Amino acid sequence: MENGFLPLSREEMRERGWDEVDFVYVTGDAYVDHPSFGAAIISRVLEAQGFRVAILSQPDYTSKEAFTEFGRPRLGFLVSSGNLDSMVAHYTVSKKKRTYDYYSPDGKMGKRPDRAVIVYCNRIREAYGDVPLIIGGLEASLRRCAHYDYWSDKVRRSILIDSRADLLSYGMGEKSISRIAELLNKGVPVKKIQDVRGTAYVTSADREPHYPSVSVGDYDTIKEDKKAYADAFRIQYFEMDSVRGKAVEEYYDTKKVVVNPPYPPLEREELDGVYALPYQRTFHPSYIEQGGIPAIEEVRFSITHNRGCFGACNFCALAFHQGREVRSRSIESVVAEAKKLTELPDFKGYINDVGGPTANFRAPSCKRQKQNGMCKNRKCLGQDPCKELEVDHSEYVTLLRELKKLDKVKKVFIRSGIRFDYLMLDTDPTFFEELVRDHISGQLKVAPEHCSTAVLQKMGKPDVKVYNAFVKRYFELCEKYGKEQYLVPYLMSSHPGSTLKNAVELAVYLKKNRCRPEQVQDFYPTPGTVSTVMFYTGLNPLDGKPVYVAREFEEKKMQRALLQSSRKENEETVRKALALAGREDLIGFGGDCLIKPPHSGRAYQKNDSKEHTDQAKTKSTDRRKGAKNHDRSTHAGKDHQLRHGDRAGRTRPGRDPRKGKR
Repeated sequence: MENGFLPLSREEMRERGWDEVDFVYVTGDAYVDHPSFGAAIISRVLEAQGFRVAILSQPDYTSKEAFTEFGRPRLGFLVSSGNLDSMVAHYTVSKKKRTYDYYSPDGKMGKRPDRAVIVYCNRIREAYGDVPLIIGGLEASLRRCAHYDYWSDKVRRSILIDSRADLLSYGMGEKSISRIAELLNKGVPVKKIQDVRGTAYVTSADREPHYPSVSVGDYDTIKEDKKAYADAFRIQYFEMDSVRGKAVEEYYDTKKVVVNPPYPPLEREELDGVYALPYQRTFHPSYIEQGGIPAIEEVRFSITHNRGCFGACNFCALAFHQGREVRSRSIESVVAEAKKLTELPDFKGYINDVGGPTANFRAPSCKRQKQNGMCKNRKCLGQDPCKELEVDHSEYVTLLRELKKLDKVKKVFIRSGIRFDYLMLDTDPTFFEELVRDHISGQLKVAPEHCSTAVLQKMGKPDVKVYNAFVKRYFELCEKYGKEQYLVPYLMSSHPGSTLKNAVELAVYLKKNRCRPEQVQDFYPTPGTVSTVMFYTGLNPLDGKPVYVAREFEEKKMQRALLQSSRKENEETVRKALALAGREDLIGFGGDCLIKPPHSGRAYQKNDSKEHTDQAKTKSTDRRKGAKNHDRSTHAGKDHQLRHGDRAGRTRPGRDPRKGKR
């Protein structure tokens, strides 16, 4: 008897009365039929068009046999590593093996290989030879051209070359995969499908692409010449625009990879249709005895209302994957999904999140975008917000109010990150006030990242003065509404542009503002970001200017330790960092000092006791955050990959809003 999920085995395929399937979707994640998972969305979109889709989840990659579970599909294989790049899923920024996988049964590691897309494709080729092979998802999308690979410390070829796939669908993929399926179903050979937007393919070097194009050069040059690599990335980055973007050509001897311009983002009615599909909203029942899939816990009672992000932080891959064009669902669509949540047997009255890549974006940043595309040489936000930027939270306020009216709904929270700089530009205080009064579950996540103007410029973030003004107003509103609520600021060490002196500047800022981060994130160079290009080349690809990069382990260790200077285990590292930075004035007993002099006896014992108490107060909070810090999900619109790992440091309200601590 059918269970409502798409077939996960040959037996389930036969229960549906199918002798074959049109597509086999191979994924490195466990099968979770929820719209926060790329496999769920793409497979349901195809199902809605009448195609038969089976899910091959976390197959045994050591031989080709597991890939024959459903036989040869009529139209082809769709291959993804899952919601994350498999290398990010497996390794920390220090390249150590992770011990927990949120996308596998009971969090167990080892269910997918490193470089999963390549491994899966090679096994499929062993089993079925020339079967049409289409790759997609985050791993493929961000590696569509030659890319710096942090884990091997070299520039790798396009994943299309290494995987031997026929087509690559980049970005969110609904439109491109639908068009590919339509053409395959009409009998068009996969090698001739070269005009679909949002796709990349390999062809002979002398063949003209379907769209006007620009060349980024040849791989042999790009992999050896860092300036050539930075220039190539800049071209790709600027052509990632559905209005004005051109095709990108990258040469490999007698062949070339062609990346067609992106598909326009789904408009409101189309997005509503995607989220109205019959998702089961949980993991496949076969995982119950295996302990379930941890990744569902944070998103089970959460709703994605938007896509895209015009914030375009340099360390974030969203601009290269989803794009900077923001689109959102209708209020009616979001309310309809919320009603489905209230009908789930374990719903307790709380909608955990109504968010996306950036929760408080609902519309394009200005009127010109739909006609002219995103501006090439300036950002909407950052250090100098564009004068054309339209700031309006009114529709988001209406949406949240409608959700609050629903029967069975006690609270509607916002747990996705918000852009505090965009919020501070709004002359209407309504959203800020209602956010603080009604929509915070004890703590609000924001991302100042740093305090140094020089570093923030490299990050594409606003000046710290904007954050300070936001913090002041936030706690004024907390006091106004009688709320004891916290801020959880995301902080990053060793981002390109950050020197040891900049790290000391941040440490002093944290001390002054009584903030003790429990976790911080070292910059993680992952494919598809401006900051990763800075890390590898020492150049800002957007303007060609040189950028300082902390590469040595010892300096990265010092920058990180400075952000947690109150910890006893960091004492010697902080002392060394202060000496190297010429800031030994910060060693002493004064209120501004970061650490005490060596051999200061009982003073340390007092400090240790206080820190032990502070950590104990936050221990239960860390447990609650365990499942949610792992993800700003990918296909449904949350940016996880650039921020993988736990980072937190609460600021507590009080008469002086800066005097809280973590």
